Amino acid sequence: MALVLAFGLVLLISVSLSGVAARTVLSTALLFLVAGALIGQGGFGLVDIPSDGVFVTGLADLALFTVLFTDGQRAGLPALREGWRLSGRALGLAMPLTMIGIAVPAHYLAGLDWTTSLLVGAILSPTDPVFASAIVGRTDVPLRLRRLLNVESGLNDGLALPFVLIFLATATHDSPHLGTIALELVLGLVVGVAVAGAITLAWRLRVLTAEPRLQALGPLAIGVIVYATCHLTHANPYLAAFAAGSALATLDRVTAENFEHFGDLLSEVTKFAALLVFGALITPERISHLTVGDWAVAVIAILLVRPAAMMLSLVRTPLPKRERTVAAWFGPKGFASVVYVLLAIQAGIPAGEHVFDLVAITIALSIVLHSSTDVPVAKALSVEPPDNLPTGRPGEPPERRGL
Repeated sequence: MALVLAFGLVLLISVSLSGVAARTVLSTALLFLVAGALIGQGGFGLVDIPSDGVFVTGLADLALFTVLFTDGQRAGLPALREGWRLSGRALGLAMPLTMIGIAVPAHYLAGLDWTTSLLVGAILSPTDPVFASAIVGRTDVPLRLRRLLNVESGLNDGLALPFVLIFLATATHDSPHLGTIALELVLGLVVGVAVAGAITLAWRLRVLTAEPRLQALGPLAIGVIVYATCHLTHANPYLAAFAAGSALATLDRVTAENFEHFGDLLSEVTKFAALLVFGALITPERISHLTVGDWAVAVIAILLVRPAAMMLSLVRTPLPKRERTVAAWFGPKGFASVVYVLLAIQAGIPAGEHVFDLVAITIALSIVLHSSTDVPVAKALSVEPPDNLPTGRPGEPPERRGL
């Protein structure tokens, strides 16, 4: 119950300060991360959560699925077609370059063997712009930039998983089953599109009508069905989540739009819960064992590798230099990396604890830097943060409450 109470208190504080956070460098994501560290064994010791526990893996997995399903509904097929030139470069060039660019310092600076170094590169190659909400969540930010970051993050999570599994199998001296991995990828796309497509087409029948106040629960039901089906069939749940959301947006735009607000709130709740638990896993004891080389890997991965890889992939594209720079900077490490590093712990690879600590500090550093720079960068794009937000004071006229 201590964890539940802490979540409720931090959620209340974050909501109460969200207006300030929307205008400043204050980050609600960072609040949950710090709160988790304070209640964990490295702080007041109120909760004890094992890093290899099923609870941690399940929560991170659910948070990632929810975020991807919601993001997918912002990227229907027409949007994917229009933005594929930029997104394809990010996925086909920037992602492999990031993987290799992280593996090299992991080998030479952190002292990991090449297989484990490539595993670290694969774990940290996905991005999660949920920590840059002032960029991807604002309609006044250029659409092509939002679409690039959204599609990139929506697809690279699932695409990174095969590499993680291959390097994991190699590290544990097991032969990677490439056919099985490919089948899981295809199954993920098929399950996502088939479930969402079949249900949305069925909704066109006159006999199937939803009461307006319950309409947002339809996409939620689709998400639950897709999530359960993937885990029962071993289909890739992350590709399935984004594919299902995209299929829903393509076939039933009205329902997707009705779900958008509810979906955003749902993904925020799961994201915050996962951040609180993840923060509790980061203890001074873990950090104290890290070498200068380990810290250098984390800094290089965020400040050098991702920006350089993205800038290179966007050469000779119509994207203006300012937007190109923003896209290069916003490559936050998020829930996919958490899920994948927990897989490494559970697989029992020789350097599992070292890999977890290295990935954990990289994610934590990324959350600190990216979630606290989204508002300044949005301002640099000439996008002003929201002002005149409602204060909740009774009797205040609607126009003064920002309504």
